[in-house]
Amino acid sequence: MIQPVILSGGKGSRLWPLSREQHPKQFLNVRGNGTLFQQTVRRIGIIPDVSSTMVLCNNDHRFLVAEQLRELNHHARIVLEPTARDTAPALCVAALLCREEDPVLLILPADHVISNDPQFAEAVAKAAPLAQDGDLVTLGVRPGHAEPNFGYLRAGAPVGDGFQVDKFTEKPDQQTAQALLSDPKYFWNSGIFLTKASTLYQELQRFEPEIVHCCDQAVAGQYNDLDFIRLDREAFSRCPAKSIDYAVMERTERCRMVPLDAEWSDLGSWSAMRHSAQDKDAAGNVLRGDVLAQDCTNCYLHSQKRLLAAVGLQDIIAVETPDAILVGHKDKMQHVRDITQQLKTQHRTEALAHTTEYRPWGGFECIATEHRFQVKRIQVKPGHILSLQMHHHRAEHWIIVKGTAKVRIGDNDFLLTEDQSTYIPIGQVHRLENPGKVPLELIEIQTGSYLGEDDIVRFEDVYGR
Repeated sequence: MIQPVILSGGKGSRLWPLSREQHPKQFLNVRGNGTLFQQTVRRIGIIPDVSSTMVLCNNDHRFLVAEQLRELNHHARIVLEPTARDTAPALCVAALLCREEDPVLLILPADHVISNDPQFAEAVAKAAPLAQDGDLVTLGVRPGHAEPNFGYLRAGAPVGDGFQVDKFTEKPDQQTAQALLSDPKYFWNSGIFLTKASTLYQELQRFEPEIVHCCDQAVAGQYNDLDFIRLDREAFSRCPAKSIDYAVMERTERCRMVPLDAEWSDLGSWSAMRHSAQDKDAAGNVLRGDVLAQDCTNCYLHSQKRLLAAVGLQDIIAVETPDAILVGHKDKMQHVRDITQQLKTQHRTEALAHTTEYRPWGGFECIATEHRFQVKRIQVKPGHILSLQMHHHRAEHWIIVKGTAKVRIGDNDFLLTEDQSTYIPIGQVHRLENPGKVPLELIEIQTGSYLGEDDIVRFEDVYGR
């Protein structure tokens, strides 16, 4: 039996501004066939003899994960990491939760692209027997170009349908990456691997006993919260933050590699996004959205909302979103992470969220923000209800655009339909619900001295927030 484990805790900061901390790249539909997370979930369906999927994600993304699974009608155990501690603690938790059955774990990052699913299934089938025998088996990808942002591994002696891994080289410089490209024994480390739960636990115990000790306590303190499994926060927070590669894979003598020839990409940068695109024009450009390009070569031009026009550009990445624009040379895109760090240092919201934010009940888009007022477009899914709440610093006007709203203000419950409106004074307890069968859309106008999302006092909330 194979236990799929999806790691969905990444922030995707190198794909800013499209990817934000509260809505990272695994939840983006970058190719028009579902989000990267949903593609990963669907890929599991072609693997025979698999058990129910396990997803590890952070607390802020729990409702995004649940909603995207619901759209696929796919059941999964969703385990929430109380704080970011990288992949070794997350996978230690997965091994502990599967300790009794001791299946082969198929570890899958949530944000990769694999264009040839049958080839992926074939590689997994070759790797599974090695994992069943007690090895840790990573899937290696033949390099298509010199890539300094990837980890490399060197194939040694054949073992079954794979190879012994003789050496790891983590993110080499450009010159070294070019040299490795010409050596047929070197492969990219895809980050996808298979191992028995007991093998992973033993190797973590051997190399990182502190991680195992903290995760043991975190799992012992687990509890259910709605459809989620929560770990003991204090115990998990004491875990050293370490990747599984550094913690185990580069130190164990039990590491094996099976080649993966399935048109794989981790989409780890805008350069990788351009390189992996299959719809380049005759000049090597990738155009997304409302884009006009004249005399441009080898560019990636992406517009989310406004017209993006480019003239005479070469090797340029330009990405437009409603609140931010990124422009840079394709060979410098690894520095986008530095931009997001500057935004965080300056406490700018563009690092964290889009103008459109998602909630378990639907979501909202901020249309306009000025001193003492803010305008939002709100959508509530059929049958969903917001928390019973009040605000200390703002009043609200609601204008119904589409559907029917059930509104509570104080002790009064009433219905509003299209073109009707209501007013909620500062300090008044209120609630919004969509009792209908179609999405509810409304315009909310906020006025007051403070308009932050943290000015919410919740009295009841079906989502446990």
